Amino acid sequence: MKYAIIADIHANLEALQVVLEDTKAQNCTHYACLGDVVGYNANPKECLDIVRSMGMPCVKGNHDEYCSIDSDLEGFNPHAAEAVNWTRQQLTEEDQQWLRELKYLRLLASFSIVHATLDGPQRWGYVFDKLAAAASFTYQNTNVCFFGHTHVPVAFVRDTVVRGGTYSKFKTEPGRKYFVNVGSVGQSRDGVAKATYVIYDLDEGSIELRRLDYDIAATQAKIRAAGLPERLAERLAHGK
Repeated sequence: MKYAIIADIHANLEALQVVLEDTKAQNCTHYACLGDVVGYNANPKECLDIVRSMGMPCVKGNHDEYCSIDSDLEGFNPHAAEAVNWTRQQLTEEDQQWLRELKYLRLLASFSIVHATLDGPQRWGYVFDKLAAAASFTYQNTNVCFFGHTHVPVAFVRDTVVRGGTYSKFKTEPGRKYFVNVGSVGQSRDGVAKATYVIYDLDEGSIELRRLDYDIAATQAKIRAAGLPERLAERLAHGK
């Protein structure tokens, strides 16, 4: 059983299509989405339709929440706020209801998924370091939990202490817990301008990070055509 674990699509249709093509080539049998299907980029409706049509388990991300409720965006990053307001206008009421009804945390097979943290999934905290990971480990009831939100792939491991670092592929070991960020499909932020996702092979117990080229120029052109902030287009080419 091979799970494709995807996160932070952020309405980037070109990146999502490339990822899904790769999952088929890699013989993935199941899918899971860690949230933020929408926001930032110019194809929220199309990306949401794909995720919904595939019936993949999905948890709620902060952009999924903001784009599906009529809330004040005071204190929000101005570029992100502009994208949220634009995205709200692209989604149907049914789309927004689907996003509103997503859970913050889900258990799948023998692992769990969350968008942000386990200690307060609805508060949208960021896990960049071992201290923040330790707080989530306290609430982790499965050996493996996948998360997103930071757009930076990193794996934290707890046995007697918490360790963390970048990864490409590793095998899980009994007696240890793993809190793994799968990177972002649609808006990389670790300096690698590629679409990123993870394959979790439950039979092997292996976790593999996949990085794929996609048509960044096409995504940028759509952002500009939609009148979204130029910064959102520019950052895709830099992966930051």
